[in-house]
Amino acid sequence: MRGRLRSLGPELLGFAAAGICAYAADLGLFIWLRGPMGMDPLTAKSLSFVAGCSVAYAGNALGTYRRRAAGVPRLRQYAVFFAVNVAGALVQLLCIAVSHYGLGLTSPRADAVSGAGVGMALATVLRFWGTRTLVFRVAGGTSGTSSDRTAGREASWTG
Repeated sequence: MRGRLRSLGPELLGFAAAGICAYAADLGLFIWLRGPMGMDPLTAKSLSFVAGCSVAYAGNALGTYRRRAAGVPRLRQYAVFFAVNVAGALVQLLCIAVSHYGLGLTSPRADAVSGAGVGMALATVLRFWGTRTLVFRVAGGTSGTSSDRTAGREASWTG
């Protein structure tokens, strides 16, 4: 178990680095579109979300998972990656909805904790799983590490 977690370290770091860059692109573009460009918030957020997804995809496709899923068309990978990210965004919205409307925690701080705290944590787990198993899966449909394949066996990261 400890060895398996240790082997995930570089993958987790690469995924986190791509995610941080994507978050910075999303936030920076949103602020610029809302401020100097004067766009409405929904249009600005939609455009910044697509830009953030594109940055995250590029970081993962060219960095973290560059040796996986060779031969799969990039457009298909991007479409599945985008769908996984939309699912993550929906998880964050669901957390806010449950907290705000279901539990009655209506303060701005409660919304921030549920959306940017709990929601982001759950969405990140979903995005990591989806990116690893649906977008950049290893040939044969499993998500084993390259060391697992060279040892003569395919292994799933879940056990």
